Amino acid sequence: MTQDVPGGPTTRNDDEQDAPMRPEARLEQAVRAAERALIEFEIALETFRVEVENFSRLHHQKLGPMYARLDELDARIAEARAARTADPEDLRRAREARAAVMPMPGVDELFHGWMDSEGLFPEAAAMLGGQPVRVPQRVRPSEEARKLYRELARKVHPDLVQDESERLRREEFITRVNAAYALGDIDELKALAGEWEAGPAPAGQWLGEAEELYARLEWLAQRKELLTVVAKELEESAIGSMLRLAPEDPDRLLEEIAEQLLAQVAERETELSRLVE
Repeated sequence: MTQDVPGGPTTRNDDEQDAPMRPEARLEQAVRAAERALIEFEIALETFRVEVENFSRLHHQKLGPMYARLDELDARIAEARAARTADPEDLRRAREARAAVMPMPGVDELFHGWMDSEGLFPEAAAMLGGQPVRVPQRVRPSEEARKLYRELARKVHPDLVQDESERLRREEFITRVNAAYALGDIDELKALAGEWEAGPAPAGQWLGEAEELYARLEWLAQRKELLTVVAKELEESAIGSMLRLAPEDPDRLLEEIAEQLLAQVAERETELSRLVE
């Protein structure tokens, strides 16, 4: 009986392992790798989108009144200066400054985001009832929520299947996953994970024909190109650019901006007092 020793005869299994792969098998590997890469990219994009959306909401809640106060002070300063000089240019600037001040919102605008078909949200009810409004939710979902989301997204992503009915089922499910993740709802994410595990486990469709695999690669490339455009728009948006300045501590960034705005408000109030004396 021949024994394998270092430098000894090559076994049959080694010969099989060294055999060249079929072109279709190589192409199929490329498709699977492209699918995994696309899903990871989409997960990263959705994560950043949620961060931008939550940061925008928090930015508006915390700093919106300060921006509004600055606009009002700018208008009053321009009006006071125009009243003193009666200069046509100062009068024009005063009109423009006043026009830039946001008008009082109508009822629909006032409650946009504060009520739905079931009535007022808790924040609106608290505000109208003179109750303390709860602190806005975290800018970023917790690490546990992020982990649960990534695990679910990898399992149920619609781009993993070709069957149209299965794609639709997964698209509906991933919409619920995205909504729970946006709220940082760990309990709901866990419930969705359990629901998916308990549900049907459809067999994946493995593409065999070279033409279909090439078409799949082309679709994946187009999808990646589209998502790249979306990612660039998010990153270059005002809130996205601001968030990238302090990705690990966005709350501190808001505090710094608030301090700067408070200083500007104090300067405007001093200037206005000087003009109306």
